Amino acid sequence: MDEPSARPRRRADAERSIARIVSAARTLLSSDPNARTDDIAKAAGVGRMTLYGHFGTRAELVEAAFTDALRAGDETLSAIDLTGNAREAMTRLLASSWQVVAESAALLAAAEEVLPAGRIRELHAKPVQRMTELIRRGQDQGVFRTDLPTVWLVNVVHHVLHGAATEIRAGRLNPDDAAEVVTKTVQSMLMV
Repeated sequence: MDEPSARPRRRADAERSIARIVSAARTLLSSDPNARTDDIAKAAGVGRMTLYGHFGTRAELVEAAFTDALRAGDETLSAIDLTGNAREAMTRLLASSWQVVAESAALLAAAEEVLPAGRIRELHAKPVQRMTELIRRGQDQGVFRTDLPTVWLVNVVHHVLHGAATEIRAGRLNPDDAAEVVTKTVQSMLMV
């Protein structure tokens, strides 16, 4: 009779360990995409064997951390009011999007090292869909250009966001100026 109660306890312990590992991986990989697995295990307060018991490879661990960051970013971006004028909605989305991208740029670099490009695109499906819908709405409203493919415009926006994060990390763009720089760049590129 003791065994059934022991199983749920182990399961809850395992879930807490996984959560600590993913959190530590997000934190360390967000500051250093080359953070060692040993350092992640130490930061999570678990041993290497525990970490590898839950994540068989570095790629699995990086994907879990990246997925968690995307989930958190999606929660932030889902709360943004995208109704009304598409140009104004784009300004609101960019103000939050660039910050989300900046916080996870190093984590993306880690993911790009170990995950196939197709998998990274799959994981970005929600942000891409959100941006695609907003650009199409702006095109329908006549405030965004229609002479270029929507998929191209979405990709350019994402490159601008990631470029801003790279420039901040390199010390060539002041973080306080980034939202304005990103917004002006994207708006000028999208405008009719």
